[in-house]
Amino acid sequence: MAYLVLSNGAIFEGLRIGAPVERIGELVFTTGMVGYLETLTDPSFYGQIVTHSFPLIGNYGVIPEDFEGSSALFGYIVRELCGAPSNFRSQGALDGYLKAQGIPGLCGVDTREIVRITREEGVMNAMICDKVPADLSALKTYQVRDAVASVTCKEKQSYSANGTEKYRVALLDYGAKRNIIRSLQNRGCSVTVWSADTKAEAILDTDPDGIMLSNGPGDPKENTGCIGEIKRLLGKKPLFGICLGHQLTALALGGDTVKLKYGHRGGNQPVKDLKTGRTWITSQNHGYAVVSETLKGVGTETFVNANDGSCEGMAYPDLNCFTVQFHPEACPGPQDTGFLFDRFTAMMGGARHA
Repeated sequence: MAYLVLSNGAIFEGLRIGAPVERIGELVFTTGMVGYLETLTDPSFYGQIVTHSFPLIGNYGVIPEDFEGSSALFGYIVRELCGAPSNFRSQGALDGYLKAQGIPGLCGVDTREIVRITREEGVMNAMICDKVPADLSALKTYQVRDAVASVTCKEKQSYSANGTEKYRVALLDYGAKRNIIRSLQNRGCSVTVWSADTKAEAILDTDPDGIMLSNGPGDPKENTGCIGEIKRLLGKKPLFGICLGHQLTALALGGDTVKLKYGHRGGNQPVKDLKTGRTWITSQNHGYAVVSETLKGVGTETFVNANDGSCEGMAYPDLNCFTVQFHPEACPGPQDTGFLFDRFTAMMGGARHA
């Protein structure tokens, strides 16, 4: 037996899964019914203990071809863990993967109650441990630090276009998901992935046709160096930002971001297109949001979350730039907004979009 201890004093007893280590992290939940492998390998979960609201996890095993990156989360909480996966692509059970990656977890706990507490009280710290400590000060003072620096690539990487090369894209890696690269490759783009601390001049010296800013973990305001380099990139080339890239662009242009009560994580987030009135179902994973009001006169809000009205997209036509909070490359999950990659390639071809 082991315990999940919340910083509000709540204690949940469950069965150990994964690595036999103790860990403190920021407790969040995701509502996706599928995609646990993509969740486990999304670098945006760095520093967090992830709770699945869907009760059965692990039923199709571990499939490395579906990974989005390297596992960066700090803990894993599920109601029921499948020990006998059934899928012709499976290369093992999930518990073995967690152990190999050094990720501790619990199963057999009331995940419904954990999600309810998080929704009502907001994101809080939590600890996976074998014995409940008498002193919770370390738990209460924990903060996710140096998140982007911990997940960005260590050296430049290059990927060829699928088929004829039409465009060359520079992708700044703040914790990029692999399907961003695949989505660009499928549209005739060769992709060069740069580490988060790369100077703007180094990227511009290669004369790419467009620049992408990726998703990533942590508080966007912590990344002052990245924000400064984005300032130097804006207006120089067509630019498309996703998730953290959306937030960093807003900060680079003088806007503000705020931490949401419990964030948006899962494959069922409704987003309203303010230009057409259409609502799209999107995949999301973030705990912070851009305050669109702080960008009046600088950019135009393009999408809002249909549940809470928070900003989900901005356009900066004068800078040939647009950004979104959600994941148009989501895999698995709805890919209905994949047209945004087509919009980006059109910009590289000379078209401008409001």
